[in-house]
Formats: sequence, structure tokens, C-alpha cells
Amino acid sequence: MKVGFVGLGVMGGPMAANILKHGHELTVFDLSQQAVDRLVQAGAKAAKTPREVGAASDFVVTMLPEPQHVEQAVLGPDGIAAGLKAGGIVIEMSTIDPATSRRVGDALRAQGKELVDSPVGKTSEHAVTGTLTLMVGGNGPAIDQAMPVLKCMGTDTYFCGGPGTGHAMKMTNNLLATTIMCANTEALAIGIKNGLTLELMQEVMRTTMAWNQQLAVAMPKKVFLGDDSPGFAIRLACKDVRLACEAAEDMGFTAAVGRGAQATMDRAIGMGLGDRDTAALMFIRERELGIEVRQQPADAKKAA
Repeated sequence: MKVGFVGLGVMGGPMAANILKHGHELTVFDLSQQAVDRLVQAGAKAAKTPREVGAASDFVVTMLPEPQHVEQAVLGPDGIAAGLKAGGIVIEMSTIDPATSRRVGDALRAQGKELVDSPVGKTSEHAVTGTLTLMVGGNGPAIDQAMPVLKCMGTDTYFCGGPGTGHAMKMTNNLLATTIMCANTEALAIGIKNGLTLELMQEVMRTTMAWNQQLAVAMPKKVFLGDDSPGFAIRLACKDVRLACEAAEDMGFTAAVGRGAQATMDRAIGMGLGDRDTAALMFIRERELGIEVRQQPADAKKAA
């Protein structure tokens, strides 16, 4: 199959590599020449514009930071749609709002083309192994055609409904995941400052309704090791929450909890931490309170 890929970042790069590994012909574009070069070395062809990607492909995957980037890359003067032939399919895998997703999809359908929305869940590690969660929305026949490409990148597939519903699911998921993460940082900082240990809080919370996957899975891999190297960047988490809050306001209510999480992340971005992993939110609290939230090694726990 002839597949294109626009957006070769932390998630997009390994996702594109997995399409190559499944034997498909791949044409790529990214503003980072280094990112393009990595894929070319693996066997992809480079394009100078998204339009060239569209012209070389039957399916084009987009994995971009913001809704406006998706709209420009797909519908702009040098965008994918300008090169993609009738019957071609854009597989939009970024985290964007459902309204933009539907608007771009409608514009493609007016040209005899299609859009399948399939944002992803899990982490960059799962992007490398091709085991992402796929939240798929769109028209049935287009989804069926896109599945061989999607199966290169993910193993857990959820069909959410018509156009835009995949993006609605991702926006909902990320709002909850990120607000929980922000709440965890505040709660753990309060506990440590008041003389509790991380181990005690974990032990107690495992037996109560406070326990969550951020505490169980995400934070032990980064936060509790003191690691805020780039993973899920604060600026992207903030964008996801902002989109959900704006959607809520369009529906007529204020997402107060979400806006609180956004304010926490906006502050971190203002401190120059936007490209750091969301773990940095905990480290801000540590510096402010003179504390440290770290997982004890197993041998240290036994000694205690």
C-alpha cells in the first residue's frame, strides 16, 4: 500500500517506522529534517510538502500538535488534499477537537476523499512497539479501508462512531487523565510536606477510591524517579485540556476542574517548562515546598 505520513515527532516517528516494518511504501514530511532523515534511512521517501505526500499516497496519516496545524497540513494551498487523488483517505491521529475534525472531514468529502479520525492512547513506548490504543471514528467503508494501516500502529481498537467521535473520545480521555495527574501532584506534595512517606500514601491509596492509573503506572516511570525528560510535553497536555474546556464552554458550561489543571500547566509553561514531561509539575512543587517525592529502591524499603 502507498502510505504517507505528516508529523514525525515523539509519537509520529515510531508510528511511521512501524508502517515501514509492515512492508508498505511510505512517503514522509516533517518540518524537522532530522526526523525525515531517520525515516529515509529506514526506507521511506522524503517529500518537500504535504501536497507531495498526498500525491504519492492512497492513505496519509497526520500526527500534528494543534488543530490549526492539521487544518493547514490537510487543506492549505500546499496541503495533502491538493495532491491526494479522489478516493484517497486521510487518517487523522492527532489530538484535536471534534469540530475541527468534522470540518476537515467534510471538506475532504466534498472533494471525493475521506477522513478517518483515529487518535491514540498510551505512550511513546507503545508507539515504538506498535501497541497503541486506537480510538476510531468515521464512515464505515472508509474505516474498513484504513484498518490495514491502523493495525501497523495499534493493537487495541475501539470504534467510537461517526466522523469526529474518535477525537471526542481522545479529548475526553486526556481531560480526565491530565486533571487526575495534576490532582496527584498536589495531593502527594501536601502529604510529603506533612510528614508522610510516598510508600505509605501508595499503600493506603491502593485500598481506597484515591487509587488511579497515574499513580500506578505513569508516575512511577517518570515522576518518582526524578525524570522529566521529554515524553508527554506539558504544552501538549495543556493544549488537550484547553480543547476540552473550550468544547465544554461551547456546550454551555464551565469545566472548572479542567481550567484549574490548565492554569497549573500554563504556569509551568510560563516558567519555560513547556517542552518538559508533565513530571516537571511535581518538581515545581518540590522546589516550592523543599520536599522530594521519590520511590525508595526495594533494598532501601527492606532496610527501613
